[in-house]
Amino acid sequence: MRTLGNILWHVPFLGFVTAAIYWLLGLLLTVLVVTAPIGLGLMEFGKFLLVPFGRAMVDNKNLKGDRNAAWQAYSTIIMILYIPFGLVFVVINAIQVVLLCLSIVGIPVALVIAKSLGTVLNPVNKVCVPAAVAEELERRKGSAEVAKYVG
Repeated sequence: MRTLGNILWHVPFLGFVTAAIYWLLGLLLTVLVVTAPIGLGLMEFGKFLLVPFGRAMVDNKNLKGDRNAAWQAYSTIIMILYIPFGLVFVVINAIQVVLLCLSIVGIPVALVIAKSLGTVLNPVNKVCVPAAVAEELERRKGSAEVAKYVG
């Protein structure tokens, strides 16, 4: 008979399962072509879930200045259509976070999933980058904000 302690010890494995599910769902949506913007974002999110502590999810528009206007418009339309599904995924992930917090071993996985709920809600045009790149983008954004006020 399995005890609760034995069951909860395997809880962090759910992080790998979650990563695989999102990556495979992203692959399926990318193969369908019409939903490619969502699929590409979910594949990046699955990649992020595999190595979350050295990576961050950032918006693609922060990395590359010039983007195809048609792709941007199409991505916006697809993102609006995805929102109801994104809300369902957010609720499922929020429940998963609560369940993971029942075990001390699951808390690091829960923190990663909780921090990435925004990406689950809107994966369109999100990219998994090293944490140093994300920090530099935030620093540049802060410098631009300071420059607005200072003159």
